[in-house]
Amino acid sequence: MKISILLPYKENFSPEYPGAVSLFINDTTLISKYIKIIKVFGSTTYRTKFKVPYVNINLKNRIIGSHSREYINKFVKHEAARQSDLIEIHNRPNYLKTLINKLNKRNYTVFFHNDPLSMEGSKTLDERKFLLKNCYRIIFNSFWSRKRFLEGLENKFVNSEKLLVFFQSAKKGNLKIIKDKYKWITFVGKLNKAKGYDIFGQAVTRVLKKYKDWRVQVVGDEKRENIVFKNDNIHLLGFLSHKKVLSLYKKSSIAVVCSRWEEPFGRTSLEAAANGCAVIISNKGGLPETVTNATIIKDLTVNELAAKISYLIDNKKIRLNFQKLSIKNFYLTHKFVTNLIDRYRDLKISKINPFNIKKKLIARILHITNFNERLDGRLFFNTGRRINNGFIRLGHSVLGFSDRDIVRYYKSYKDFSGGISLNEKLKKTCFNYKPDIIVMGHSDLINSQQLGELKDDYPSVKIAQWFLDPLNKDGPDYERNKKRILDKTEHIDANFITTSPSAIKFLPTNTRNYFMPNPVDSSFETLNNFDNNCNIDVFFALSHGVHRGILKRGKEDDRNYFLKQLQQKTENVKFDIYGLDKRQPIWADHYFKIIANAKMGLNLSRGEPIKYYSSDRIAQIIGNGLVALIDQKTEYQNFFTDKEMVFYKSLNDLSEKIIRISNDEKLRRSIGKAGKNKYFKYFNSNLIAEFIINKTLDINKQKKYFWEN
Repeated sequence: MKISILLPYKENFSPEYPGAVSLFINDTTLISKYIKIIKVFGSTTYRTKFKVPYVNINLKNRIIGSHSREYINKFVKHEAARQSDLIEIHNRPNYLKTLINKLNKRNYTVFFHNDPLSMEGSKTLDERKFLLKNCYRIIFNSFWSRKRFLEGLENKFVNSEKLLVFFQSAKKGNLKIIKDKYKWITFVGKLNKAKGYDIFGQAVTRVLKKYKDWRVQVVGDEKRENIVFKNDNIHLLGFLSHKKVLSLYKKSSIAVVCSRWEEPFGRTSLEAAANGCAVIISNKGGLPETVTNATIIKDLTVNELAAKISYLIDNKKIRLNFQKLSIKNFYLTHKFVTNLIDRYRDLKISKINPFNIKKKLIARILHITNFNERLDGRLFFNTGRRINNGFIRLGHSVLGFSDRDIVRYYKSYKDFSGGISLNEKLKKTCFNYKPDIIVMGHSDLINSQQLGELKDDYPSVKIAQWFLDPLNKDGPDYERNKKRILDKTEHIDANFITTSPSAIKFLPTNTRNYFMPNPVDSSFETLNNFDNNCNIDVFFALSHGVHRGILKRGKEDDRNYFLKQLQQKTENVKFDIYGLDKRQPIWADHYFKIIANAKMGLNLSRGEPIKYYSSDRIAQIIGNGLVALIDQKTEYQNFFTDKEMVFYKSLNDLSEKIIRISNDEKLRRSIGKAGKNKYFKYFNSNLIAEFIINKTLDINKQKKYFWEN
């Protein structure tokens, strides 16, 4: 595993004349748990380098041509050989396009140390959208910088988990240094108007006339501006090493950072606070975010600044309190910030699932399926609600998203299918809810492109789909069902199907595919027919589509022929069959009232039997204590014995077994009870829901489920 850190061209990665970027990288890399796999790339002419793994990219002396282009092209050559798992680009968003074009990777993080809207590669909306699409994470040194990046972008990006804020860090001083403070007022930075040096100079000149025992220490230089103040107590120290600046702060009582411009962060105020100075800052950019306790100037004028300094000098107790609180409440230590950086790296480098870290997993689950709200409860007792109940009982936050109802309510002449409205509503829902997992069940109108956008916007979201329809090649709607499964597979982390994946050849190998039993639910399957005297021997119900609700005229399938043959062969047995011979299907409470009077239920699906496939009627039959009659070619013998289910190998065999059980009440009750108990133990909705979560998130791998081979 490897991490490459790319510095801006001309950044001096040297203790001799370091920039804020170099200091940040050095301080956090030295104590990172990943230091052994990190390599910093830069180009500096200074002989002395920081003591972290570093590669200097040497550039040719040239008059014509771009050193920056040469720099990035040479890094590409290094990286082509190195093959890093994560590339962190600091303060040069414009490097990203070249790297993507030449390395064809998607493992980049861009760190912003300046105003994004002032930098090449992030000024325009299109440039920032490009960064959002192609970066693993984008990291800012203040919330102000993050806010600037988001200016003009759509709302969906505002809470994007790609956008992180990691402040710069400093070494925290000891409270003991406060007693050794001198009567020093310190300014560190460029001696120009942008930094407010002209205002500072005028203000302290006034202050020093009154407080003659105080001194002013000025650190910095500026070749482009010449701002001069003459006073014997103003000491111009020029450029000092970082070590000497920190030593100066330890001795200073007051530090002033009075920038006119919108500072993205402000390392000087951060380090002044860490070393126990009473800090005065202007209310610009990210400066207020650098300190916990400071005097903030809202109206930056000479009079206001002079008054604030004088107030701290006159009120020693207040000054000392600011100094103590600056250290006591300081939290942006190198260790704190490095831990944040390493935690974000964990998810990419170590492939640690955040849910493995949590003591108790509580996930936000967006469950997209047809909850049939528009059908007035007729299809309430369905598999989607069983799974949903399982998610809720496990203690998760679950938001049901009924796709078919939404399509019905929102379609119009401009959006005839309702699909446009559905996908737009999904996008808005994800923005507000921020799911950890999106679970889809037969969500055909959610388009693949929309899922891809959600993956781009929320890279840690996991997406799963469950599918209940038959997938046998000789069965009904094979090509259509195959297309439905494969339609979104590019963005799916896990498929859950009610057929054994080993029996299906078309499933994609880049997606995890699992067999999912049809679940029973304790609030749905409430009957115990094995305790009752029942008048009906065999129950069966079919329909020509659950949403249609009634039979189609003239429509028959292979089950019609099988059922008629079975009735002819099985004399003196009472059948109660719905959906046959113009007898309409039954639903909801009517269904339960009818099934309550049956001894056996025939688990017959359309098409040739295939390994483990069954419709959800198996849960309704065995879950209510009926004896389940099932074709042995489904291979349910891998889960149940003939004391728990009845397996038949032919029409004649089924007929014989029905007759035997209908005449043996003790046997019927025994099989019905044993079947229900075992099915509820291993195939209940809580376990199925847990299985979906664990496999989708790829966690709790040590747990093996009863139905796993």
